[in-house]
Amino acid sequence: MDVLQLDVSGRPQAWVSPREAAVLYASDAIAWTLGEAFHVLRGGVQRVTGLQSRIEVHPIIAVRGAVPSRAWRVEPALSNPKLFARDRGVCAYCGHRFHADDLTREHIVPVSRGGLDAWMNCITACRGCNGRKGNRLPEEAHMSLLYLPYVPSLHEDMILRGRRILSDQMEFLLASVPRSSRLHA
Repeated sequence: MDVLQLDVSGRPQAWVSPREAAVLYASDAIAWTLGEAFHVLRGGVQRVTGLQSRIEVHPIIAVRGAVPSRAWRVEPALSNPKLFARDRGVCAYCGHRFHADDLTREHIVPVSRGGLDAWMNCITACRGCNGRKGNRLPEEAHMSLLYLPYVPSLHEDMILRGRRILSDQMEFLLASVPRSSRLHA
């Protein structure tokens, strides 16, 4: 399980390993944490006290002195796994849910006709519907979209990255995701 790293204002910055988080704890770079500690790292034994050092890692950490994330102003990178997760594995044309192996990235306006490979021009489609639409616009193929594309927010993007997310982390991220998002469905 990874740790959700935030800047001090609470904006997600990255997913880091518990060991990377421990370095931040050890260098006193943690401003605040959320959630119950889920990982304990043990170090060496001190000669004087005979105590073993230990660092308890929390699922969400805010890093002091971190450069405020500018990622919230930038459109997240588009990938098939994130696209399929955004659309919940549902074909935008027939409405059936499919396994990722049976899905394709469908360009509403085909790239060959000037369409962009961008969030607002891409939806999830099953192989059959994608083949049926071909190199046409949806209205030319007499196929209507059951849902519209959208650009995920930074918080949604952190969820869509396909990591195993602890409940504390999911609760924190979903609190900033618009209620209209498919991730609430």
